[in-house]
Amino acid sequence: MPRSDIFLTTKVWFDNLEPAALKASVDESLQKLGTDYVDLLLIHWPSPEDEVPMVDYLTALKEVKAEGKARNIGISNFTIAQVDEAVSILGKGEILTNQVEVHPFLQNRKLVDHCEQHGIQITAFMPLAVGKVMDDPTLKQIADAHDVTPAQIALAWVKQRNMITIPSSTKARNIQSNIAAFDLALSDSEMAEIATLDRKERIANPDFAPAWDE
Repeated sequence: MPRSDIFLTTKVWFDNLEPAALKASVDESLQKLGTDYVDLLLIHWPSPEDEVPMVDYLTALKEVKAEGKARNIGISNFTIAQVDEAVSILGKGEILTNQVEVHPFLQNRKLVDHCEQHGIQITAFMPLAVGKVMDDPTLKQIADAHDVTPAQIALAWVKQRNMITIPSSTKARNIQSNIAAFDLALSDSEMAEIATLDRKERIANPDFAPAWDE
């Protein structure tokens, strides 16, 4: 497969945010991946307690892009305030995406809307809530109406909210099912039903996470 047909993303972990360490981490990733560049390079988590100033690691991130080692740059797990700070450092239009947890039980609407106002695409991780969507009665009912699975309904819901998502699977049939989900169209009433499932259930919440938006 030609390299140009692959969209390759990698991240820098928070213990490598000092500028020199960040650049060394990117070089190590490129070496392991066997490529000269990635299509998207993300900061995996903002620096805990701002131990490394954001201006330092985002400037280094932009320099990596300028060197041709990343086609696009972005952030992950950044709050509204951190998004604003990042945009003030890098400028509008420089951040491709903010990759954050979004699923029917954590809909993250304030952050999603704020990123959209900045022209930042949301990438929703954990869209299936580590499988919990499969047991939800509302999602099951909507899935039955479409003759699909609750997982496919959750993925279709993410797409209709104009977000990118990255469901993971090791099984070919599930990968095919995930792809097929993006052809589904949910009605306004079904979207409204799913909107009621938000219960602020955050799954990815390590002790170094930022102070989340409500």
